[in-house]
Amino acid sequence: MLGALLWLLRLFPEEFRSAFEAEMTEQITRDYAAAREAGRLAAVRYALLTAWDLLISGVAEIVNPSLVTPYRTDTKGESMASRISDWVADLRLAVRALRRSPGFAAVTIGTLGLAIGANAGMFSVVDTVLLRPLPYENVDRLVFIAASAPGSDLPGEVGVSTEFFVQYKERSKLLEDAALISSFTSTLSSGEQVERIRMSSPTASLFSTLGAKPILGRLPVADDESRVVVLSYALWQSWFGGDPKVIGKTLQVAGDSRQVIGVMGNDFRFPVEGTQLWFPSVVRLENIRPGRFGAGMIARMKPGVTTEALALELTGLSKQLPERFGGPPSYAKIIAQHRAVVRTMKEQLLGAVSGPLWILLAAVTIVLLIACANVANLFMVRAEGRQRDLAVRRAIGAGRTQLIRLQMAEAVIVAFAAGLVAAVLATIVLPIFLQSAPPGIPRLADAHLGGVGLVYTFVAALVAALGCGFIPAVRASEPDLKRLREGGRGSTRGRTWGRDGLVVAQTAMALVLLIASGLLLRSFSNLRHVDPGYQTSDIFTFQIAPDRPSLNDGPTYARFQVDFMRRLRELPGVKSVGLVENVPLNEGTNALRWISDESKADGGSILNVTFEAGDYFQTMGIKVIAGRPLSEEETLNWRGNVVISQAAAQLMWPGKDPLGHRMHVEGDTTWVTVVGVVANVLQSDFRTAPEALVYQSLVGPTPGSWSISSPAYVIKTPRAEVIAADVRTLVKQVAPEAPMYRIFTMAGLAKDSMASLTFTMLTLGIAAGLALILGTVGLYGVLSYVVAHRTREIGVRMALGAEAGQVRRMVVGQGLRVVGAGVVLGIVVALLATKALASLLFGISALDALTFVAMSTVLVAVGMLASYLPARRASRVDPIESLREG
Repeated sequence: MLGALLWLLRLFPEEFRSAFEAEMTEQITRDYAAAREAGRLAAVRYALLTAWDLLISGVAEIVNPSLVTPYRTDTKGESMASRISDWVADLRLAVRALRRSPGFAAVTIGTLGLAIGANAGMFSVVDTVLLRPLPYENVDRLVFIAASAPGSDLPGEVGVSTEFFVQYKERSKLLEDAALISSFTSTLSSGEQVERIRMSSPTASLFSTLGAKPILGRLPVADDESRVVVLSYALWQSWFGGDPKVIGKTLQVAGDSRQVIGVMGNDFRFPVEGTQLWFPSVVRLENIRPGRFGAGMIARMKPGVTTEALALELTGLSKQLPERFGGPPSYAKIIAQHRAVVRTMKEQLLGAVSGPLWILLAAVTIVLLIACANVANLFMVRAEGRQRDLAVRRAIGAGRTQLIRLQMAEAVIVAFAAGLVAAVLATIVLPIFLQSAPPGIPRLADAHLGGVGLVYTFVAALVAALGCGFIPAVRASEPDLKRLREGGRGSTRGRTWGRDGLVVAQTAMALVLLIASGLLLRSFSNLRHVDPGYQTSDIFTFQIAPDRPSLNDGPTYARFQVDFMRRLRELPGVKSVGLVENVPLNEGTNALRWISDESKADGGSILNVTFEAGDYFQTMGIKVIAGRPLSEEETLNWRGNVVISQAAAQLMWPGKDPLGHRMHVEGDTTWVTVVGVVANVLQSDFRTAPEALVYQSLVGPTPGSWSISSPAYVIKTPRAEVIAADVRTLVKQVAPEAPMYRIFTMAGLAKDSMASLTFTMLTLGIAAGLALILGTVGLYGVLSYVVAHRTREIGVRMALGAEAGQVRRMVVGQGLRVVGAGVVLGIVVALLATKALASLLFGISALDALTFVAMSTVLVAVGMLASYLPARRASRVDPIESLREG
């Protein structure tokens, strides 16, 4: 807490900060030493209360310099023990006063506790994911390297090819180390345990590049080649119970026997969350095929090197690749346009999630500010209601500082209690929040309300105490002995500007959140109405990985798949079954350059490749535009036929009928013929454009070859949500050695593809809802207070002939003036703030006029309702009774 008080002084102007820091440090040191004889607890209490006393003095000087002199005068000559005793007495009085006002205490503590709890939980997430350093050595020098070729037919950014890694590692003068990285799923087996898991096969230099060290065993070296494996901490615990004797054990990994040589720590999960093990890959120059883009690459720069300088050097080195490694003419053309992409490791790993998380933290911070404004309004009302009591204290000699201290004691008690409530709420709600978050956010599972989160919680409570209580306390401490005559009643004219200003600020902040949530809601609606080119309802998908010697050639493997699909069709409720290599919304496809007779001169086009069999197009509801799908015969025996998407047809043969045309992969002389054209599909997500796809047959062109080892099956059935148990039973009968994995419904995949937007939208929507409620309550409270304190004035107006409608219009008009000012301010702020949402939006601009108008209208309507209720009560005032009370 003492550190928090010192930290708060950073917010003060420079001319005050150094003086108060020196005074605080000197006073605390002296009082702490003097109090040690009374015990350590007393010493800590003295030190903290001294710090608080001096902090209030500092804030007083910032807000109103005239307060400082009375403050110094009031305490001059007093011992610190006396001053601390006064503070303790004030705190006790504050507790008793709050006990006498349980409604006020419950509302203020609950309002602040809810807002601070939301902030504490969100800050814990941001701290864990974004602020905590990455668990690697020299992380500021670690970079991710990719490739781009502006003006070519490559996507905007792609992974590098193997020759880039060799060239950069051997010839760069700005790099210390580099590694190729990969991430995929494959089969792991040990004894009777078989599972499909996430693994990686990087070059052995991965660990030295990251500066990573195992907690058990050793790391791979060049002589190990690919015969060894390193386990993750999670896999070591779940499969082997943390047994250190796992070192030296032989496992079946991705179809090969590999020996365990090491175990990584719990915080090492590179390159993606959920990676379970690593086995090294070996780059051999004789196996390099230039232009096979798509591999990930990381590197460690030398000290003092910038990403800009490295990108410039690597771009120059890439120009030497065709001369060193050769490659087709299209490759040389791409290299001529190549530009290296270099970004920091933190940006690469956290860049995609940092924006939404900062937005959510900003949203809950706005909610906290609105809550503070509400509570400050309540404190102002409470202070106005205690005018007579404060005037009596002032009349009998109490100084302004004493009056401020008395009221600030209540704010301290409220804030401390709110901090406790917030800590409990954050502890309870944070796990629920984490469960609803989209998958793939690095380190999110480690988030919890730890020491840093608790410090943040009580610092937020401390700031809230200052923000909510100090200004009302200063205003209420102004010497005005007329309060004794007025008895605490009278017109509020001239004293409502502070409350009105707070309501204007609340309204503006609430509108910003409403507009932001409205933009995300419209984006979500736009995504829901996107046609992906396939159906998502009533479709179940899964994969198996059969591993047996009998499936060692293409035709036999294909026959197994055809027979298995036939067995799947016999399950109850199954309408059709198909097979595909890459399920949409779950897996990406590989890109290859294809050449046709017509495109030899310009180097062909890049098309993505997948494989299908059975009734895949019928099952997924993908429309056949022309020609036909591949037949079962073409699945069992290669016939050199393919089906392509509309986008692929337009690239290869623009404006022509592609049926019957031939093409081949660059560098391969095997020709294929187009026999069908199908509708475009959205492969990766609902945001990106459709891929140009080539659907090949299951088996390859040469005897004994096949294209894939673990395809995905898609089943059309109304039992998609419950058929998994039947399928699992069938798998155990047909291929008991094969793990069943990647089990989804297409409806679930569609939902997951929008998870990030949905999560941000819901969280921001909840924050906007809280802001709207708090803003409405704040406006209602101000107008209710105004009506209550203008009862005599309203009675006079009605006695002189004013009608009830005129009174209602007067009160509603006052409320709408405040709301209108807040709406104007909120629109101005939103015009600047909503640009941060641009990356999350789909089919809508961050400055969408309809959303701005609609949300402003909603807020004005709510403001009218909040104004009407006090206005209705005001119009029912009995003039005789109000004049008698006056």
